[in-house]
Amino acid sequence: MIDVSPKFNTLRYAKAEGFLYANTETLKRIKERSVPKGDVLEVARAAGISAAKRTSDWIVFCHPIPLDWIGLQFEVLEDHVKVVSEVKSVWKTGVEMEALAAVTAALLNIYDMLKPLDDDLTINEIRVIEKKGGKSSFKDSFPKPLKVAVLVISDSTFYGKREDKSGRIIQTFLANQPVQIECYEILPDVQNKIESRLRELVDDEHMDLVFTTGGTGLGPKDLTPEAVKNVIEREVPGIAEAIRSHGKERTPYAMLSRELVGVRHKSLIITMPGSSKGAQESLEALFPGLLHAFSMLWGGGHDDRDQGAKS
Repeated sequence: MIDVSPKFNTLRYAKAEGFLYANTETLKRIKERSVPKGDVLEVARAAGISAAKRTSDWIVFCHPIPLDWIGLQFEVLEDHVKVVSEVKSVWKTGVEMEALAAVTAALLNIYDMLKPLDDDLTINEIRVIEKKGGKSSFKDSFPKPLKVAVLVISDSTFYGKREDKSGRIIQTFLANQPVQIECYEILPDVQNKIESRLRELVDDEHMDLVFTTGGTGLGPKDLTPEAVKNVIEREVPGIAEAIRSHGKERTPYAMLSRELVGVRHKSLIITMPGSSKGAQESLEALFPGLLHAFSMLWGGGHDDRDQGAKS
C-alpha cells in the first residue's frame, strides 16, 4: 500500500457512471417492478452502497476509508439503464475506486436479476466523471516564484557543534514548490539578532516567505516566538494551529511547541520546530494550502502576482 500517513484530511468527492443495455421489454419490466427476482433498482442501490463500503476488501491497494456518504441514481431509458454513484469522505486519499465499485456492483446486480429475461444484456462505459479533493484542489500558481528565506535558529549549529538537518529538510521540500530559496542562514539563539535579521529579510531583501526552524520549545533559550512577535504586524493563528494539530496526531510532544506565524508588510513569517521530523511534518501540514495566503496578502486573485508584489 501507499503510505498516506503524511497527508492531511480533506473533503474527497467522486462521481462515476455506467450503463447496462437491454431490450425494450426487459426495461419496461424494470419500470413496472414485475421482474421475478424483485425490485431491480432498490436491490441495485443496496448492492452499490454495500460494495462502496467494502472496496478495500477486494481492491488490493485501496485503503479502508470511512465513507461519509454514498448515493446512487438510476435512469431507465429507451435501450439502457444508466447508473450514477457519488461518494464523499473526509480523509487522506480519494474515493474514485469506491464510486466505481458502487456503479459496478449495482450494474452486476441488475444484470443478475434480468438475465433470466434477456440474453442480450451488456454492461459497458463504466468510468469516473468527476473527482475533487486532495492537494490538487488547492494549488496556487504565480508568474514568478516566491522569494523564500530559511533561518536555522540554534546555538549548537551556529557554533559548529551540530550539523543542521531541519534547514536542509526545508530546502529539499521546497524544491517541489513554486518558490525560490534566496537565503539560507544559521543564527544563534539570541533574540535581538533574530529580530534584526527578520526585519532585514522583509524590509530590505523583500522576501515573500520566511521560515525559521528551532527555538520554539520550552527551553530557557527558546526565544524564536518572542523575536517573531516583536517583528510581525498581524498574527495568523490558523497556520500555527495547523502545524500543532498535524503534529499532535503523530506525537503528543507537539503540544509543547510554541509556533508563531505572522505577517510583516506583505510577507509571511513562519516558525517551525527544530527537529527534523517536526520540520518535515510541519511542511506537510502547510502545503499547498499555505500558498493561498499570498493572493490574499496582495489583494488580488489567484494569479494576480504583480498587483501586490514588491518590486
